[in-house]
Amino acid sequence: MPPPLSSLPCASVGIGWRQSHERELLEGGAPQLGFIEVHSENFFAAGGAALTTLSRARESHAVSLHGVGLALGSSVGLDPWHLDRLAALVERIEPVLVSDHACFARAMLPGGEVVLHGSDLLPLAFNRASLALMARHVTQVQERLRRPLLVENLSAYLRAVPGQAADEMAEPEFFNTLSQQTGCGLLLDVNNLVVNALNEGVADPVAASCGWIDALDPAIVGEVHLAGYNDSGALVIDDHGSTVREPVWQVYRHALARLGARPTLVEWDTDIPAWPVLLGEAERARAEMQKAAA
Repeated sequence: MPPPLSSLPCASVGIGWRQSHERELLEGGAPQLGFIEVHSENFFAAGGAALTTLSRARESHAVSLHGVGLALGSSVGLDPWHLDRLAALVERIEPVLVSDHACFARAMLPGGEVVLHGSDLLPLAFNRASLALMARHVTQVQERLRRPLLVENLSAYLRAVPGQAADEMAEPEFFNTLSQQTGCGLLLDVNNLVVNALNEGVADPVAASCGWIDALDPAIVGEVHLAGYNDSGALVIDDHGSTVREPVWQVYRHALARLGARPTLVEWDTDIPAWPVLLGEAERARAEMQKAAA
């Protein structure tokens, strides 16, 4: 078993905590949860009700901070204000994990800098230039936070087109090398693997996703995300709005066999369900861990 990237036990299972479940969590309705995860940017204010509530939740639950705004792959550099607010939040909450995405979301255009909405995370080309840029920014974040960062693989709805920088390496190799160069970890989003495979039209999305995991150095994986997707349109969308789909569970079983237990989170961000439904998904993840370890 590789050394942990945090103090969180490897077999921990958590949920993405949303405001609609505030009362249930704070009143002790989830003693079995190993941790909760929140979006960092929702708590960047220096005070207020949201931060007070998170601080209260931190008294009884380990907290993971998951961001969508660092834009680690943006060539214009990191946003100093964003990094300052994240550092202040980390100091106050003392999270067990801090994570963000392998993406760019800021760009300099003729009219000035454009910042995309947090849900519009754009993919990188997996080449040496992107790797050098990511490594520089990840190192900058880790030195500021004084802790390792987890970087999440993205659900990507477009790829490089002719005339743009093309891939020079496979995505797992990119993350393996990024971790070797910086000491960061990978937040392995299993749902994103399946969504990408479905959108790419591969013959066997489950096998393709399992092969992606097989190419990873197991030591770099610090957390796993599970979620539901929407396949009702022309594209499969990573909407986090339903129970975890069966292909994702299949790939998760393979990940457990290949990597061993890792802190696992069930994301549910849209069409938020009743509290028992969300806890039921977390319980299934726990059961899958126990079966894998038997």
